Amino acid sequence: ETVFAEPKTTGRWRRRKEARPPEILDAALAVFAEKGFAGARMEDIAARAGVTKGTIYLYFDGKEALFKALLQETAEAKLGEFLALASAHQGPIAPFLAQLLRGIGAFLVTTDRVVLPKIVITEAGNFPELARFHHDIVIGRVLAFIASLIAKGQAQGEFRAVAPEHAARLFVAPILFLVIWRTTFAQFDKEPYDYSGLIEAHIETLLKGLAA
Repeated sequence: ETVFAEPKTTGRWRRRKEARPPEILDAALAVFAEKGFAGARMEDIAARAGVTKGTIYLYFDGKEALFKALLQETAEAKLGEFLALASAHQGPIAPFLAQLLRGIGAFLVTTDRVVLPKIVITEAGNFPELARFHHDIVIGRVLAFIASLIAKGQAQGEFRAVAPEHAARLFVAPILFLVIWRTTFAQFDKEPYDYSGLIEAHIETLLKGLAA
C-alpha cells in the first residue's frame, strides 16, 4: 500500500519536493509522540514543519497517511536490513537469532520512532486500521520470518520440537515489553533501565529453551 501522494510539480514547491516529505514526517512524528494519534491535528503538524496545512496535502492525504508513512518507512529500512542479513546467513540459527535480537534492541533503544508501536497498541481500539496496517507490514512479517528460522533450526536438529509460531511470539514479546517500558514507564525509573541487559537475558533464556 502506497501512502505517499504524488506532489504537484508546478510553482515554488517543485524546488523542494525532495526535502519536503522528510521534514513533514519528522514534524508528524514529534506531534504524534506528544499528543498521540487521536490528539494530533494537521494544524499542529504543519506548524511544527513550518509549512501550511495545504502543503502537507500535496504529499499526504491526511493524518492517517502520515502515520502509515512513518510505519512504512521504518519497516522498509530496518526490516529490509534484517531480511537481507537472513538471506545471506549460513550455518547455525541460534547465533543469528541472538544477532537479530541485539540489532532490534539497539534500534529500539535509540530511535525516536519507538513511539509508533506504542501508539498503535494504545489506540488500536479506536483506530483498528492503524493496527491492521502495522500488523501487515511489520508484526505479521516478523513473526513469519522468525517462525521460518526456528523451523529451519528444528530441521537441522538444532532446536527441539516446539510450535514455531509460538516460539516466534516468545521471540517478540520482550521486544514489545522494551517498547512499552521505554515509552511509558522509564520516566519513573530512579536509574536508567539496562535494556541491553534485558536483551541478553532474553537471548540466554530463549536459546536455552529452544535447544535440542
